Amino acid sequence: MLELQNITYQADGKTILDDVSLTIDERFVAITGPNGSGKSTLAKIVTGILPPTSGRILLDGQDITELSITERAQAGVTFAFQQPVRFKGLTVLDLISLAAGKKLSAAAACDYLSDVGLCARDYVNRELNASLSGGELKRIEIAMANARGTKLTIFDEPEAGIDLWSFQSLIRVFENMHERTNGSIVIISHQERILDIADKIVLLKAGKIDAIGTKEEILPAILASSASCHKMEGGKD
Repeated sequence: MLELQNITYQADGKTILDDVSLTIDERFVAITGPNGSGKSTLAKIVTGILPPTSGRILLDGQDITELSITERAQAGVTFAFQQPVRFKGLTVLDLISLAAGKKLSAAAACDYLSDVGLCARDYVNRELNASLSGGELKRIEIAMANARGTKLTIFDEPEAGIDLWSFQSLIRVFENMHERTNGSIVIISHQERILDIADKIVLLKAGKIDAIGTKEEILPAILASSASCHKMEGGKD
């Protein structure tokens, strides 16, 4: 279980997150909201990339606020970046083995790659260099997170750059990951099809929690607001 207690984050004289308190113990939790609402900042604070200005972070009752990125990873936190990192000199097999914490056979690595819609035999021995597209790297990173299988996995817009791969496949990977780890998966996304699988939706606005609840409680209002914004934008053309 992840607990955020009164998390505030300020940078360059601006308050990006303002006294955010949240408990995550569900299977799938979606964090959504307008651009600039603090969603990615919140993910980076949970994973240790950014330190909170104030507040505490607890994972299964352990205070991890002062732990480094590496220490949090060891405690069971995984973060899949919105823009995947390229590791030159490593092969895809190397990277998935590192994520799994053990040397994987090519066949085992292929299982993870197949789950994310990549033809495994074409990728398992490829180097992580400029020849891989952003979409391919994104899928490889999702495969890594699946191989890692920690108690808390955070995805920042996992659907970005994978338009040729069906959403249903992406959702199936999340479901398989939960079945293996029995942990929580936090997904930052605007996509209705991802919000629709969430057990809990957290709506951030201007650095504060604007609404929180089940998809039945939260999603209709989000969709209505989105439709209203589209109509207003259409009227300006």
